[in-house]
Amino acid sequence: MAQENYVIEMLGVTKTFGNFKANDNIQLKVKKGEVHALLGENGAGKSTLMNILSGLLQPTSGTIKVNGKEVTISSPTVADKLGIGMVHQHFMLVKDFTVTENIILGSETSQYGLLNRRASEKMIKELSEKYKLYVEPTAKVENISVGMEQRIEILKTLYRGADIIIFDEPTAVLTPQEIDELMVIMKSLTNEGKSIILITHKLDEIKQVADRCTVIRKGKSIGTVDVATTSKQEMADMMVGRSVLFSTAKKPAVAKDPVLTIENLVVKESRGLEAVRGLNLTVHAGEVVGIAGIDGNGQSELIQAITGLKKAESGTIHLKGEDITNFPPRKVTEAGVGHIPEDRQRHGLILPMTLSENISLQRYYTEPFSRYHFLNENAMDEYAVRLIQEFDVRTQSERASAGSLSGGNQQKAIIAREIDRNPSLLIAAQPTRGLDVGAIEFIHKRLINHRDEGNAVLLMSFELEEILNVSDRIVVMYEGSIIAEVKPSETSEQELGLLMTGTPLEKAREELASQKVKGGADHGQSV
Repeated sequence: MAQENYVIEMLGVTKTFGNFKANDNIQLKVKKGEVHALLGENGAGKSTLMNILSGLLQPTSGTIKVNGKEVTISSPTVADKLGIGMVHQHFMLVKDFTVTENIILGSETSQYGLLNRRASEKMIKELSEKYKLYVEPTAKVENISVGMEQRIEILKTLYRGADIIIFDEPTAVLTPQEIDELMVIMKSLTNEGKSIILITHKLDEIKQVADRCTVIRKGKSIGTVDVATTSKQEMADMMVGRSVLFSTAKKPAVAKDPVLTIENLVVKESRGLEAVRGLNLTVHAGEVVGIAGIDGNGQSELIQAITGLKKAESGTIHLKGEDITNFPPRKVTEAGVGHIPEDRQRHGLILPMTLSENISLQRYYTEPFSRYHFLNENAMDEYAVRLIQEFDVRTQSERASAGSLSGGNQQKAIIAREIDRNPSLLIAAQPTRGLDVGAIEFIHKRLINHRDEGNAVLLMSFELEEILNVSDRIVVMYEGSIIAEVKPSETSEQELGLLMTGTPLEKAREELASQKVKGGADHGQSV
């Protein structure tokens, strides 16, 4: 009888690519109406397993059952018919299409062969409001934020009426408020009888929303645990295979000369509106400055202006006294700026090229990587192998394409390339997005080490825990300006959350103090 409760059973599933086993005899059983977390390091085989379940890949061996019946999921269309939908980590959207066109693509409702655009847009608007996943149905995808792209992916599965929804790192680009909303949505979906498989590296999210958790390591099943009775530390240790530290040990910062000086900077976004408005910022050698803010408040445009990816309308950017305002990206790099970009696939890597070529991207035109205009591939390969080992990039070979790596390992390759150049200013935008706790621990140490070597680090992250853990100073951006500066030791996630919505610092502190007093009074009355 217990078997009948399982909506998904993956029994002895193995997937090989040549001699490499991505999945090795994995067991996964998901109950109806539960949130089942799938936890594992980058490259452990989580996405491969879910790509098999969603019909994108075929297993080499093993059995899959849906609602107790053995099935062959030969394509995503078959998965759709079985009620299985997947929200992918890297968005699968057509940039030239509107939000509505992307959501209904492949499942359009038409009359006499014509698409009723207005009716479709109305349907999407109602669906987005029902699940509180607000989108603009008529907007083109190329003009919207990363956060809205994520919401479109979720709405695509809901539009198709999926009963089993796979979320692959769904909160990687969401704000803390959006994450809380998504957790509520997941719970409401399971209350309706839907089942959710949640791939995430965020143990807080697993504790918050998941009922059970299956851990896989290096392609093998380690075990399934009840989340309520298993600690975060136990799950982290199962995943990595050793004890993991959650906070980064660091000495107090010793700030020295200014490295980055920004004065009265104005930058416009894609629609021609001002995204950065008269911003002033200084980052010194020997410190990490964290930028906190809700997505869409000018952080991305600020970083793009510093790195030469977007034009500054006015104002100046100086690096160690040199005016680099509106330098082209290569000149910015050569001046001493390292950039871990927010979107690793759009701005960090050329996916069809090899890992070796990608790691050499900032240096390929210099010796020993090229001579007399000819590339020295052996030197590039040797350099790549060294960084692959030093930064634990999981790959079959330095000659494998960057697109064949898991998202987390793509990120580690970029970080390796940028840190190894020892830039005077390292800009890290969402540096641990999609990374597991073991990799996050490693990257945070590298950022602190870069600071300790006398360099400046500018960290932009939507993870408040990361901002508080790694930064020496925190600046809060709201509507294109810096509205507050705080020390990590003197603030909290709650205070930063209020500042990020535009609340002035004094008022935020008054509000939190009154809540604390009220909470204490309420507690006293209840005793």
